[in-house]
Amino acid sequence: MSFLQKTSPDLNFRSPYVLVATWFGAGWLPRMPGTWGALAALPLAWLLHLAGGPWLILAAAALVFALGLWAAGRYMDAVDVHDPGAIVVDEVAAQWLTLAFMPLEVWVYLLGFLLFRGFDILKPFPVGWLDRRMGGAIGVMIDDLVAALYAILILWAVVGTTGGNG
Repeated sequence: MSFLQKTSPDLNFRSPYVLVATWFGAGWLPRMPGTWGALAALPLAWLLHLAGGPWLILAAAALVFALGLWAAGRYMDAVDVHDPGAIVVDEVAAQWLTLAFMPLEVWVYLLGFLLFRGFDILKPFPVGWLDRRMGGAIGVMIDDLVAALYAILILWAVVGTTGGNG
């Protein structure tokens, strides 16, 4: 596990809150943990869409958001840091929200990934404001959902003009 980057030697990878917060270790991968988390969300979104369509992805995003609140809070308490980079469950929930009602096409998923990560990184208002102002686990989770909303608006505009059936 030397390729993984932990933020505290006290964290146990087998702990449920650590698994959820880091999305099964994706947040411990070197460089750009949020990107790794969002990438890890893509194949699961595809499988969820195949298994149950857009509503299953939306339900999974809501479930992961709720679990993320719990896991992020526990993780931050363990490392005594607000919003450590290793917490990527917020990216997973937001990436799934971004893709929930989009057509099951590779280019749409790729564009959804790029748009979401772009808004998550650039943090246009109110994303950056929420990121700075909200404390605790809700602060970690909520700014990514707002970034996802920006990505959704652009995806709907693009997919709608290219004949997609989102």
